[in-house]
Amino acid sequence: MKQYGVLVVDDSAFMRRAISLMLEEDPRFFVIGIARNGVEAVEKVNRLKPDLVTMDVEMPEMNGISALDQIMKTNPVPVVMISSRTQDGAQETLQALSLGAVDFFLKDNLIRNRNGENQSKEFIERLSGILETKWSYSLPIEQSHENDNNEENYLKQKESAEPIKPQQNADMVLIGCSTGGPKALQTILPNFPKNFPVPIVVAQHMPPGFTKHLADRFNSLCQMEVKEVQNNQEVKAGTIFICPSGYQTRFEKKEDTIVFKVDNHDDGQELYKPSIDLTLSSAAPIFKDRLLSVILTGMGVDGTKGCGLVKQFRGKVFVEAEDTCIVYGMPRAVMEAGYADRQYELSRMYKEITANV
Repeated sequence: MKQYGVLVVDDSAFMRRAISLMLEEDPRFFVIGIARNGVEAVEKVNRLKPDLVTMDVEMPEMNGISALDQIMKTNPVPVVMISSRTQDGAQETLQALSLGAVDFFLKDNLIRNRNGENQSKEFIERLSGILETKWSYSLPIEQSHENDNNEENYLKQKESAEPIKPQQNADMVLIGCSTGGPKALQTILPNFPKNFPVPIVVAQHMPPGFTKHLADRFNSLCQMEVKEVQNNQEVKAGTIFICPSGYQTRFEKKEDTIVFKVDNHDDGQELYKPSIDLTLSSAAPIFKDRLLSVILTGMGVDGTKGCGLVKQFRGKVFVEAEDTCIVYGMPRAVMEAGYADRQYELSRMYKEITANV
């Protein structure tokens, strides 16, 4: 059995101990070292060469964001952020994901959930899922455009994107993702021109409150307008809609208009809010063969049942290829169920989506 060395970074002795105990209960992991702040983290990543780092966001001397930035520039390694549920925590977490962090976990969920139990099992499984894939690091989108000289030139380049061909093969693109999703979305979404002829709806697994910040961040990066979905909002072309975390998002047809229905109702069997399965299952009978479903990186099987219904209504299903997934869980489940029409590496996904719209 392969063992993975983890560097635990946190200024709290309690959290360092709690995370270390969770790791040491699983034979796949061992704690290769601990660090109390970002300065120590950067030094120990360089010296100890861990397989993975758990990184607290708020620390003295150097915080987790600055440490992550330095690590990714000098010794890239998978980093999972340990963040808070506050507004600042959500913004910092999304910044960390844009800088190269592969995932994040809420600190209070590691201590206890609403039932008084911690989520150590899920935490360990997510870490192992990350380590068992072919992790690779790519520059954040902001840094990948350094050759454009400045932001103004980059924005001009975005404005000059080719217009989309007038004929359409789809009326909506629905993207589902989980672990590694924000980074994958950052590779795809900013490429769509503002005149893209159909709406794009994104169901990303995140804790409640985080998707509003995700939408705001992508609105600053994308040519299309990006919004968090609101109840009874009309589904319109030229917009990227982010399904709100903590709620279920469905579609409803009212005469010639299609609107979002956002609520807390499900059948009690759904693990996630938003549930990709529920969102796809409501979209398939409305959009039928003019729905393109895209399943990106993520742990578990959410989206498989929904993609099955998409295929019943003759829609298309694309999945992300294993080589570029942070966790090849959800795409694998769709592939093995026989519902995927094609699988593509992330670098090709934008081109293939536009070719099929």
